[in-house]
Amino acid sequence: MARQTSPAAEKRAKAAAGGVAAIVKTLRHRAGLTLNELARKAEVAASTISKIESGQLSPGYDIILRLADGLEVDVAELFKPAVAVAATGRRGVTRKGQGGRYETNNYSYEALASDVAKKAFLPLVATIKARQRLDWDELPAHEGEELVFVLSGSVIVYSEHYEPLELMEGDSVYFDSRSGHAIVSSGPADARIVWISSHDSALGRPDSLGHG
Repeated sequence: MARQTSPAAEKRAKAAAGGVAAIVKTLRHRAGLTLNELARKAEVAASTISKIESGQLSPGYDIILRLADGLEVDVAELFKPAVAVAATGRRGVTRKGQGGRYETNNYSYEALASDVAKKAFLPLVATIKARQRLDWDELPAHEGEELVFVLSGSVIVYSEHYEPLELMEGDSVYFDSRSGHAIVSSGPADARIVWISSHDSALGRPDSLGHG
């Protein structure tokens, strides 16, 4: 049975899509790229980027990573557009519920320390809305490594090379992101997890200091 989405959740999803739309379009223009040029660099169809920029499509995390690569920016910039470069000795503080938010059909993300640029990893708190493997035609994969820690509820981690793994509250798993993977809630309530990615677009690469 299909899960019904509440009006409040639909409103949050539309707001998230609109926020990402403005960010992607602004960063693309700042980089001086046409839709086709960004499509080639990010390996994402120009029609998909057009739908994202018009707010018609909320991209999944794998598409966000590709766009960050194509735009040569930190992934964090797609959650929060204004990220300043900080000096050595920096720190980032995120108050409860105040991280940069982004929502897709399967996950709700809250980016932590989004005020800190050029981080060595991307920390997220995610709410897992997906309930079954069939929610993906193909398991997403990308460069890097990931750590998942279950804060509440329970999840099943689907992987290209392993049997499905169930994790309960307090459990964690570390895996290679290049292997196709997806996470679904396995309990009656949406699970909440800490999700950390070391994808290279979140690293402080010399060529990512500029915007184009």
